[in-house]
Amino acid sequence: MKIRQNIRHWAAKKALTTPVVGDVANEKLVDLHTSIFLNKADEERREERRAHLDDFFDATMDAYVAALEAGFPEAEAREITHVQANFDFFNHGWTEMMEIPGDELEEHYRRYESFFSAHGITIDDPLGEFRPADGIADAPETPERLETAEYENALAGFADDVYVEVDDGETVVGGDTEEPDDVDPAIAPGLDEDEASA
Repeated sequence: MKIRQNIRHWAAKKALTTPVVGDVANEKLVDLHTSIFLNKADEERREERRAHLDDFFDATMDAYVAALEAGFPEAEAREITHVQANFDFFNHGWTEMMEIPGDELEEHYRRYESFFSAHGITIDDPLGEFRPADGIADAPETPERLETAEYENALAGFADDVYVEVDDGETVVGGDTEEPDDVDPAIAPGLDEDEASA
């Protein structure tokens, strides 16, 4: 998958792994991710998906921290959560929200199979053990989109590794980029109220 990584992503990592600040960061990052992906959906579908996405992204924040704790670099930990989201979108037929085409889901799963298996995550069960005990909100499916899927917001051809576009525009293959010194968690997306990308 091709993702961006800048100082704000490092700040989000620091915020999510810092006591007290982490709870605020989690809420803001959930709101941000829900907004970003709802904006890819047809306008008449957005509100019916909001509660589901809020619950889903809240659970993936736990997966992100677990991936960091398991030793994954920041970019790979974040990619894991985006892969989970794409599994969920595919299962619902929300192809317009997907970042990768459906025929690349298996390859992405295999790259992180050790983490996914350890946590009960499959393409059919994108949250595995990160699913909250009280579940997540339901949302209507659009399975007909799978029959004529265009994946209009997906980038194909990046399933073999994580491709990280850094601040200077260079794309680094592999997730092991160097974390900057003295990252301020207050500049994490959502905490400073500026618009940002996931």
